[in-house]
Amino acid sequence: MKLLIVFACIVTISASLISLQFFESNDISHTYLDRSVPFIGGAIPRLEGIDGNGIKIAVIDTGIDFNHPDLFGWGPDGKVIGGYNFIQEGEPPLDTNGHGTQVAGIIAADGQLIGVAPKAKILAYKVSENGEAVSSDLIIKAIDKSIEDGADIINISLGVNKTNASIEHAVNRALEKEIFVVVAAGNDGPTPQTIGSPGRNYGSVTVGSTYNNLTSSLVATLEVNEKPYTVIPMVGSSKLNEPIVGKIIFGGYGKEKDLKDINATDSILLVERGSDIQGDLLYFSTKEKNAVTAGAKALIVYNNEPGIFLGELIHEFVESDYKPQIPVVSMDRKEGLEIKESLQEENKASLHLFYNPDFVAYFSSRGPVSPFYIKPDIVAPGAYINTTQINGGYNFTSGTSFAAPHVSGAAALLLEKYPSIHHHEIKSLLLTTTEPVSDAYGQEFSLNDSGSGRLNIAKAFQAKLIITPPNFVINLSSDKPTAQKQLELKLLEGTLENLEVKFEGPEFIQFAHSLEENNLLIKIKILGQNYGEHEGKIIINHDEIKYVIPFLIHYTEGSISVNQKEDKLNFTIYHPEQWNFAKISVINSKDGKTETITATPERDASIRVNENAEYWIDAKIKVDGKTFDAYNTIEVNSINEDQDEFELDIPEKQIAIVSGIIIIVGIVGVIAIRKTSAD
Repeated sequence: MKLLIVFACIVTISASLISLQFFESNDISHTYLDRSVPFIGGAIPRLEGIDGNGIKIAVIDTGIDFNHPDLFGWGPDGKVIGGYNFIQEGEPPLDTNGHGTQVAGIIAADGQLIGVAPKAKILAYKVSENGEAVSSDLIIKAIDKSIEDGADIINISLGVNKTNASIEHAVNRALEKEIFVVVAAGNDGPTPQTIGSPGRNYGSVTVGSTYNNLTSSLVATLEVNEKPYTVIPMVGSSKLNEPIVGKIIFGGYGKEKDLKDINATDSILLVERGSDIQGDLLYFSTKEKNAVTAGAKALIVYNNEPGIFLGELIHEFVESDYKPQIPVVSMDRKEGLEIKESLQEENKASLHLFYNPDFVAYFSSRGPVSPFYIKPDIVAPGAYINTTQINGGYNFTSGTSFAAPHVSGAAALLLEKYPSIHHHEIKSLLLTTTEPVSDAYGQEFSLNDSGSGRLNIAKAFQAKLIITPPNFVINLSSDKPTAQKQLELKLLEGTLENLEVKFEGPEFIQFAHSLEENNLLIKIKILGQNYGEHEGKIIINHDEIKYVIPFLIHYTEGSISVNQKEDKLNFTIYHPEQWNFAKISVINSKDGKTETITATPERDASIRVNENAEYWIDAKIKVDGKTFDAYNTIEVNSINEDQDEFELDIPEKQIAIVSGIIIIVGIVGVIAIRKTSAD
């Protein structure tokens, strides 16, 4: 199987983002990494002399250019103290592509550029030569070699947009050895459910991308008759001091002839991407110039195929003296056509372009990956990052590949400060101290977009409280609208006397809490028939640090109960209406192994398990042709682990019948083989 390296998925996007940065700023220098690092609070640990010293970070990638002055040295006395070249065995893992060197620079550059943890050491594992493809076997071998070589942290800025169980198992092996594993979410956003392996792994920290603390973090809003629409500024557009307000006029494809017979003066012009003539290259810059000539104040280009896109006004074919004069944004085809069809009525539109660094980059892959846990875990700067490049250079680049190493570097700082800390405790410190991330309208992104929020190293470093778990999912139903959850509080310093707890979420959710020794007991109840998914937050203030524990509630009409008797799980389905069939998936949380069984009102379902683990239960309940979801979890910790993990509970009589059929089929099969041979 071949896996695409995450960065390779957005080569075009990255080039576009880089062009935007060069166009908008004249003071670019190769100290840009010193902007993203202070933005996430990376300067605070350095004041206490914490810089990653003594921490080994494995970078599984295209190798590293250890001849770069900021990453200099191969071997025990160098920055890159070891590793392995899986492409050319016997040779050092020297990077000839650039991707691995860029990732390593963000983590630990120590020269003209300063990384997040500049004194950390790097283990380089080269699993790809050209940065375009790598076998899953090599990723697995690199993870296992990282474990063997004593890595404290593993950074994996590559992956696929689907599940790969073998890679997931390798990550689990690293986690079992107390190695902190950081993985990039991928670059297939903004479409939901686009995080693949190893970003899907339950125990790893999956990182999405925000913009950087730069003036290139340009976002846009569009409202038509007070209804908001999603738009993306095109490369080359500039920020506005105030919104542009006007009437939207449709201008075909934005050609001169399309605009000749319409009055576009002072309008916001809406045009379709591309041309009505096959093979005609109608650049966005040409559409912009035509719109300016027609008197338009702004231009909206909707896609000529499903989905949204990032367009470029500045490109290699544009005239040397060309400079955009009006803002241009792109939008999804469906929404563009919706606006076009509404233009027969009077309309009033408002378009605004402004800077918002704490904004999830549109390319960042989104969750969910499972109903039972939250992904991504966190977001960090991953757009417009200038970092080390091969041949001693520096390069602007974008992608979740470059968000992940910010988190790896942050973990190194915490591990240096607390040498005996567990990997799940590092995860808690990072996730509960994040900053909120809001969209262009000021609304916080969902958990599926941004996880717990944007990395804040300063708060994580100053935190005195480890909260486990740092986020969670609760399953409620019409017959069980109340649930309890226990949060373990571990003090790094001080006491719990000054603890303040509050809830943020929908008004129909009742919240109560109590503190029993070092455990915070949470009680949550939903009022009314507000079925669906709901997000909430538990806010804990302790010694001037604010901790946020986000959670997701599944509130379903039906439910599935589960109880354990020895090594057997028994399931009972409930729905307020008459149901006729249910498909039940039982998932082992350790490795994702899934077994499926069915149930009817006349026959409950059972399954045997042989491994102690938390099991996730996902039921699809059929009612009058409609399907309803129901979820549950159960912790199994009292069985003998000597048999196969799953065994369906089949009555002895049925076993005898099945066995007889197998014997008969076997005899017939032997006869058939012999006959064929004889012929």
